[in-house]
Amino acid sequence: MLRISGLSVAYGGLRALEDVSLEVNEGEFVAIVGPNGAGKTTLLKAISGSVRAGGGRLEYRGRDIAALAPHQRAALGIAHVPEGRRIFPSLSVLENLELGSYRRAARGGRAAGLESVMALFPVLRERRGQAAGSLSGGEQQMLALGRALMSRPRLLLLDEPSMGLAPLIVQTIFETIRAIAAEGVTLLLVEQNAKLALETCHRGYVMESGLIALADDASRLLVNPQVRRAYLGE
Repeated sequence: MLRISGLSVAYGGLRALEDVSLEVNEGEFVAIVGPNGAGKTTLLKAISGSVRAGGGRLEYRGRDIAALAPHQRAALGIAHVPEGRRIFPSLSVLENLELGSYRRAARGGRAAGLESVMALFPVLRERRGQAAGSLSGGEQQMLALGRALMSRPRLLLLDEPSMGLAPLIVQTIFETIRAIAAEGVTLLLVEQNAKLALETCHRGYVMESGLIALADDASRLLVNPQVRRAYLGE
């Protein structure tokens, strides 16, 4: 579904990504782990189009999308849940969710989409008329995920969904992510909690200093001595 070849991104004179190549197959759940500043968030932004690549090739379902604007990529079925959630705090929970169904493929199924999201996150049904900014951090993360799902994405990009959340809420969020993956949605996850990410996904990439340092099945990365020392605290 996604093939990235030789991707580079620079901010000013600083290289954030350097010759990054990776693949995500349809229906696959892939995680990207690594230290802060490794370029993980920049990579997701380059895929969704919120930062422009300086070089390389970015293919989505066989089509080079590097020249497309973010809204054009979203129209093709790429949904991005950004770091920090980026909900609309003054709008209600329901209004935030409805904004997610802008994609033509999702508009006709808005009512069914709302029902599906609220079944996945019952607290959003209870809070549907409440201002989104008044939700807890965990509820806001659920709302951000739900809003993305309202677009009926083919490829879902998740950036640090556990950030700032209590451990119990993190477990709930990841149980939901597993359920989304089980329904066949293709997922690319960036996550600081390497152990949780690799225990959840099919395959993983380790990024360091804007480069792909390692790539393997998640089960093998979990027992890789280098990964265990650097990212699992062992």
